[in-house]
Amino acid sequence: MTNVYTDAEYLAAHKQRSKLLGIFIAVTAFYAAFCIGWLIYYIGLPYKDPMQKLPQTCVYVISVLYVIFTALYMGIPFARVNRYYTMLTNVSTGIKDVEKNYFYCFEELNMQKDNVDMVGCIFETWNKKKCEWFERAVYYDVEIPLPEFESGDYIRYVTQSNIVLQYEILQKHALEFVEVKEDETPAENVSVEENPTEEKPAEAQKVEEKPAEEKPAEAQKVEEKPAEEKPAEAQKVEENPTEEKPAESQNKEEK
Repeated sequence: MTNVYTDAEYLAAHKQRSKLLGIFIAVTAFYAAFCIGWLIYYIGLPYKDPMQKLPQTCVYVISVLYVIFTALYMGIPFARVNRYYTMLTNVSTGIKDVEKNYFYCFEELNMQKDNVDMVGCIFETWNKKKCEWFERAVYYDVEIPLPEFESGDYIRYVTQSNIVLQYEILQKHALEFVEVKEDETPAENVSVEENPTEEKPAEAQKVEEKPAEEKPAEAQKVEEKPAEEKPAEAQKVEENPTEEKPAESQNKEEK
């Protein structure tokens, strides 16, 4: 496996930190000796001597310069080296995890891990319980050249505090990631909506055809029966009087 951090880098960070700390200690010792020397000179002067202002002015000036130096020196170079050295110490002594995942991409997170600038290394891992792909984000040091990872590579890597320490490419292009485009989402919606559009018109036609066939048939039967019976009864009623009335009238006339 390829090591991200080596023992040489740890020793170099330790030496650089010791060097910067030694410089600060030397400057502090000079400042203390300078102030003590002027203090001894000030004590040895006669009472209300005009030269008393000289040691006071020198101490005031050197104190301001020392404060500015301490703020800049300890706040920028030493703090940066000290953070890097602390991170390497934690990495070398902490508990490490080994994982195997599919690499997806590098992502600039603009964040710090243990006060060190990091870049995101995104992996895709398969969750067997939920049957879904999940993103696994680990951190990689910005100042170290990025590894030659390509999308879909199957990689085994070692992390400590979510920082990549070692890595090994097990298989190149083991998995292909299919990016979902925006044009494909409407197509899925259309395919889901096509089934109801085919069924609803067919049902609507069936429902409309049955009443259309039955109602006219019943209406014809109802209308045909009264049309046939009523004229027949009317004819019988009208025929009987017409036949009987002339018979009676004839008998009366014969008598």
